[in-house]
Amino acid sequence: MSRISVKIGGASGYWGDSPIATPQLLSVRGIDYIVYDYLAEITMSLLARAMMKDPAKGYATDFVDNVVAPHITQIAEKGIKLISNAGGLNPLACAQAVREQIKAQGLNLKVGVVTGDDLRAKIPEIAKTQPTEMFSGENFPDPSTMASMNAYLGAFPIASALSADADIVITGRCVDSAVTLGVCIHEFGWSRQDYDLLASGSLAGHILECGRQATGGNFTDWKNAGDIASIGYPIATIEPSGKFTVSKPDNTSGLVSVGTVCEQMLYEIGDPQNYELPDVVCDFSSVQCTQTNENEVTVTPARGQAPSASYKVCATVLDGFRTGTMMTFYGEDADLKAQAFGDAVFKSANRTLRTLNAPEFTQTSIEILGSDSQFGKVPGDSTTAHHAHQEVVLKIAARHKTPLEGGILLKEISGLGLASPPGLSGFRAGAPKPMPVVRLFSCLLPKTRIETKIHVEDRAIAYDEPANTQSHTPATVRPTLPTITTTEEPTIEVPLIKLAWGRSGDKGNRANIGLIARDPAIWPWLVHRLDEQFIANAMAHFIDEDDSVQAVTRYLLPGTHSINFLIENVLGGGGIASLRNDPQGKGFAQIILRKTICVPQSIFKKSSRLEKSS
Repeated sequence: MSRISVKIGGASGYWGDSPIATPQLLSVRGIDYIVYDYLAEITMSLLARAMMKDPAKGYATDFVDNVVAPHITQIAEKGIKLISNAGGLNPLACAQAVREQIKAQGLNLKVGVVTGDDLRAKIPEIAKTQPTEMFSGENFPDPSTMASMNAYLGAFPIASALSADADIVITGRCVDSAVTLGVCIHEFGWSRQDYDLLASGSLAGHILECGRQATGGNFTDWKNAGDIASIGYPIATIEPSGKFTVSKPDNTSGLVSVGTVCEQMLYEIGDPQNYELPDVVCDFSSVQCTQTNENEVTVTPARGQAPSASYKVCATVLDGFRTGTMMTFYGEDADLKAQAFGDAVFKSANRTLRTLNAPEFTQTSIEILGSDSQFGKVPGDSTTAHHAHQEVVLKIAARHKTPLEGGILLKEISGLGLASPPGLSGFRAGAPKPMPVVRLFSCLLPKTRIETKIHVEDRAIAYDEPANTQSHTPATVRPTLPTITTTEEPTIEVPLIKLAWGRSGDKGNRANIGLIARDPAIWPWLVHRLDEQFIANAMAHFIDEDDSVQAVTRYLLPGTHSINFLIENVLGGGGIASLRNDPQGKGFAQIILRKTICVPQSIFKKSSRLEKSS
């Protein structure tokens, strides 16, 4: 018989998250599972490079060093199970390191391993089928340039390992939410056809997967979260119906509110009615979030439909090099000094490249941080008007084909130091150097081509992935636009940050900006004032298509009174392929929240009351 509920703690949002997470969650009474998400696309490329140097590496060592080694005895005493994608490119080595710690501490725990996502050995075979990039349509890369290639596996292999009595389950690449959904499938007996339940468990996993971002970290009203150093990690208490509550450990700072949970729900998603995962296609548009207690939010079930017959596959591709550095200027007209110096560096470097008959830079970037460079210059917008700056940071960078060009850039930066405008300064912790560029290539592969394998200790667990459960893709019924009442009431320009919360993030070279109305009465005004053109104008300085509204798509989520904007080709390549100061769009919502919209005075007064009460 399944449990009434299962309590899961989310202890890691990326490789490098704080080691305080595990002991913090171990202090919570009734925790059944702790889940850890370590992998991002950039992380996979770093793991590939680590494994090239040492075949015994290629996994997230933090899981062994910061979780298992210091805490496994207490974890075992409390009967808590661990699920993690810490295996990276080498799940078997990670599992072996965990077993060694278990043995050294005299414990008897079973370790399960899920493999099959790593497709490096199949790259030549896959290349023959020439799959195209799923977003840009570009051709399959030269196999010799590919550092890694992994399928995003789902949650059912994790559930199978748990059903075979694994106490710890280690996977390679899986979708981030799978470590939570796998627990729900195992504990509640959800089937592959329970699409609404699978979508709901996936949403719970999506809330947990970024750690403290759901409990006040990165929150629009960040001051309300208290002491940043002590923010609690998220806990989801999930019921068999798919409903769940989000909370955090007692005696920790942070905040669990409708705003924090909704921001995380919108984080890094595209179409919220067609959020595609290996086990289900999710629809979050009707989900509702309610503050049911202090630092406790209840989330209603999501909707789902059958998944496709394909896995998303992501490869990291070596694509030349990049070089860059930062320095400061201060004094009168500091921003003009920085721009003049940056221009002079590239003028001089290009002259040297021509003299040596060396390749030109493939891309260059100058960003003057402190001069509102991230906000663009929109005519007539007072928030982007130019004014004098007394101190700025100059970020100068270039992409190039070989390390030679990067070395020349650095020499020109140094060589012009004595010829620069006055006020050049900076702190150096180490000399910059050319670094390999790794870009992301995403495509789809039939599930039948992926051989998922599960082992619990020495026992192989039989597993077959259904080829396809989706006979057709139903037409998506979009929400109707909310209505606004036209009155004689005076209107006023109000900063969006007084009306909405916002969160942004990346997917390759795309970014999303999610906005949540602070009150349901504000929602219709956000919908009618914030369209694709509004966002395109605000982000024109970042969008590759030069202020093209075609780059922006708007999606509505009436259940949470939210809007999600998806912006194409806005990150300069994204990840470490980008030269941008914010290559993942993490601050894009902050740009939009500084904009103003015209609303009735009653809406402004409501927003003012909300601000005073928050």
